[in-house]
This record gives sequence, C-alpha cells and structure tokens, in this order.
Amino acid sequence: MQKSIISIKAALVALCVVSNLSFAAEPASQAVKTKKLQVLFIGNSFTACHDLSQVVKAMAEAGDPNLSFEVTTVLYGGRRLVDHWRLGTPNFVKIGTLTAAEEQVTLKALEEAVAKDPKDKYSAGALGRHRDLSKNLEKMRKKWDLVVLQSYRDDAEGEKSLYVEYAPKYAELIKAQGGKVILYETTPTTQNSAPLTAAPDPAAVLAKAKVIAALAQRTEATVVPMSMVALRCQTVRPDLTLRYVKDSHLNPTMGYLTACTFYAALFNRSPEGLPINKIDDRPTRDGKPALDPDGKPILTVFSDKDRTDLQRIAWEGLQEFRKVTAAGAQR
Repeated sequence: MQKSIISIKAALVALCVVSNLSFAAEPASQAVKTKKLQVLFIGNSFTACHDLSQVVKAMAEAGDPNLSFEVTTVLYGGRRLVDHWRLGTPNFVKIGTLTAAEEQVTLKALEEAVAKDPKDKYSAGALGRHRDLSKNLEKMRKKWDLVVLQSYRDDAEGEKSLYVEYAPKYAELIKAQGGKVILYETTPTTQNSAPLTAAPDPAAVLAKAKVIAALAQRTEATVVPMSMVALRCQTVRPDLTLRYVKDSHLNPTMGYLTACTFYAALFNRSPEGLPINKIDDRPTRDGKPALDPDGKPILTVFSDKDRTDLQRIAWEGLQEFRKVTAAGAQR
C-alpha cells in the first residue's frame, strides 16, 4: 500500500530557492505557509500539456492551504527517460550535491554531441540548459522532496521496456538525495478520441499495471497509474473523450483526470470536493481565445457533474491499481 507523501514532509519548513527552471517565483501570499514540498517533474509534452504540473500545484494547495507546492520541470518534447539520461537530466536530480566538475563533464559531452550533429535540437537545448546550470549552480541548489518520472512509449514492452530499465537508475539518485520517487505512467495508446460504444478490453491495461506495480515495489515509488484510471473513466463515463481528434496528446478531460490522480496518489486521499474546475486558463491572443489542436477554445471549465465524476474516477482508478499492487505483493 502506498503511503501519504505529505506525511513524510509535513514538518518541512525552508526558504524557497528560485531558479530559472521554475515556472514562477513564490507569491508573497505564500510566505505564511508552514509546509513546503519541492517537486521536480521530468518528462516531455505529456507533462507540459495543459501545464500539468501547475494544475497539480493548484490542487495540492487547494487541498491544504498551509502547503506550498513548489514545482520545477525538466522537459524535452517526445523524449523518454533514456533520452533524459543522455541529456544530463540526472544532474538536476542531484542538484543539491552536484559538483562543478561533474557538471563540466556533462557540458563537454553535450558540446561534443552538438558538434557531431548540429541538427540534434535536444542536445542543443540541453546544452543551453546546462550552461545556465553551470553558471548558477550555487543559486539553483535545492533538495527535492518528490521527483516525478514520466513514462511515454518507453513502458510499452513490459518488463523489457526502457522505462523499467531506467526508472531504477533515477530512483537510486533520487533516494540518495532523500527524495521520493513518483512514477507517472502515461497511456497514449489507450486514450479515446471519440465516445465509446462498447466496454474497452482491460487485458492490456491490466498487464501493464502489473509491470508498473512491480517496478514501484522495486523502487519504493508511488504511482500515478493513468492507464488504469483512464480505463475506469472509459468504463463508467464512456461518453467522455480522453485525447484530441487531430493530435495524440491528452485532451483537457484527460489532463484534469491526470491532475486529480496525482493529488490522490501523492496525498492518499480522494480529490473529491476540490474547487479547481478548469484547465488551460491561458490569456487570449489578439483578443481571441487560444485554440486547442482541434480548433476549439483551449480553456475548459468543467460542469459540477463532470468535475465531481472525474475527481471520483481518479480515486476509484487508483484504488483499482492498488489492488493489482497488493495482489502482486502477496505472490
């Protein structure tokens, strides 16, 4: 059974270290908050989409007004954990103890990669990020309480997948820093772009859940099991869609459902009753609302029914996953 994360750090009080990786500095109104969690999200567009980390932050702080949920992200579009390893992301995981010499080794490797292939935009992007880290290492130091490792298609081959291979490598670094591992399991191949007319086949989802559950036990991690939660949503609300029609990314409904599942997994309590009811509240462009990949206004405000249903479904799906975890532990 996964334990509540907030109980691990309930007494943590520290000054916020502001880095160029963070979305925003801490508002002055948060100065009186008595609890703080420093959270690092590692991933790609499945974390960037809908500004997911900020929705999780909003839910976490709505659920506990005394909590300051500080978010930092290291994201590269389309990249997996194996790619992040090459791009030097482990240095950000261990930023609290990272030495200047270690960072110089990474810088040199990235410079060589860019020289070898100038079209490698990921190495070029990582090089810029690490040059900034090298210049501002002391200012950017912080100790992570939670580190989120997002999967993508790297978890599709079961026990032989790259996610299963690389998540433990990151977990070793995370735990050495005193942090908690969070496995954010995405499900790009099972999200539906149209309402369902028949119940989905759970076999593939259950098989994947068993692998992720075993990985979580191996790494002492908490899981955000979106394939299982999506399956629950498709079963009880088949009218809802979970991805765009013209784009394979999670749509606002799936984004909101994912944020609810993060809340449920991190704090071991249902998100039911949280007041957050919208996603993608972005400013308009030239007086016109920003549009999503399907050409609709990207701001989504959920009805009371949909908000309540999605919050409940997140908790129910998480409980279904935990049954899989418990069954595996008994073998």
